[in-house]
Amino acid sequence: MNRTREGGIVLAVFVVLLLAACGGSGSKSGSGGTKVLDPSEADNAKGKVTWCIGKDTTGAFAQVVKMHNAQNNGVTAKLIELPTSADQQRAQQIQRLRAKSPECDVLGIDTIWTAEYASQGWLYDLSKAIEKRKSDFIGSTVASAKYQGKYWAIPFNTNAGFLYYRTDQVKAAPTSWQQVYQEAKQTKGLVYQGARYEGLTVNFLELLYAAGGKAISDDGKKSEIDSPIAQQVLQFMVGGRKDGAVQKAVSTYMEEESRRAFEAGQATFERQWPYAYSLGQKAPIKGKFAITPLPGWNGKPGGGVIGGYNLALSAYSKNPGGALEFANFITGPEPQKIMAEKASLPPTLTATYDDPGVKKALPFAAELRKAVDQASPRPISPVYTQISEAIYKNVYAALWSGASVNSALKKADTQINTALKSF
Repeated sequence: MNRTREGGIVLAVFVVLLLAACGGSGSKSGSGGTKVLDPSEADNAKGKVTWCIGKDTTGAFAQVVKMHNAQNNGVTAKLIELPTSADQQRAQQIQRLRAKSPECDVLGIDTIWTAEYASQGWLYDLSKAIEKRKSDFIGSTVASAKYQGKYWAIPFNTNAGFLYYRTDQVKAAPTSWQQVYQEAKQTKGLVYQGARYEGLTVNFLELLYAAGGKAISDDGKKSEIDSPIAQQVLQFMVGGRKDGAVQKAVSTYMEEESRRAFEAGQATFERQWPYAYSLGQKAPIKGKFAITPLPGWNGKPGGGVIGGYNLALSAYSKNPGGALEFANFITGPEPQKIMAEKASLPPTLTATYDDPGVKKALPFAAELRKAVDQASPRPISPVYTQISEAIYKNVYAALWSGASVNSALKKADTQINTALKSF
């Protein structure tokens, strides 16, 4: 054998062995260089970690950090509050991640950011940590942290839509969207988030999921928005606008506008998030409304859209073991209870919904657990932002601007496929 070639082989073997030896204690690189974190890293972890999440408006985040630090002898956590706006939170996190900054060990991320962050190599693969605790969480919340067969975050708080209805105007909660629209036409109507933004994407997907449709393929490689089911759903929504079940004003409504309209007695039904329940108890409609999980579609069960925030670990953390220990702690029973009672953040742990304190703080806890359980993630893709924009712009065009259902969905289909090919 040529000596130069022989020496090269020996050197290559040495480099491979050296790289393997430098993989870290318990953290190792998976396919594509992804760092995989073993749950044992959290055992006996020590040092400091920083949690970066949106503004702590209720003080609940600071409370659980203080609780953690008082009870734990090894890891000390610090809270960094990001802006209230989700877009600004994402921008500040991405700025740090692109710079490979170790400042944020634990990231509070919207469920729709998971695929983007993971695809960029910015997160630890937490699959082993999730498998160890999987049975503790509501299944849909775990699914919200999954991308390409791996889990990238620990479920922290969740969300799912409800149907609000006036108990003095209808006899019982509708069980199908067909019944909602029919009764809305005969009463004061239905309000939802119909403006040209993410909220309309969610509202459309809730009906699409209930009907058995989907926006993109399971492998995330192509659009499935231009389907007979999607055409049926969008035509149904357009029909509700034309026959008066849904008023034209809904075209400008986001969460707050629809909430205020319902509380002012301008509608019999409202699609809304859980936060509006407690506010409704302080409005003139107190005692005159109730909530129920989203209805089904022609005999099929309801299909909500999962929301909320999960806890991901930055791939640039200097203390991943400590970060995992902290993330596990604040997704435990007592911190989850505090989040529900003090911040009205829906828990991800199944057992927390049975806690007496949580039931008192969230009188609709049983309905909330059912709503979360029946919900599904929004399209999981690194280009979700473009997918959502294609959906809400074209659904809006069909609902409010006179575009045909057929042309709107074909246009959305083209735009989604273009976005998927760009990654």
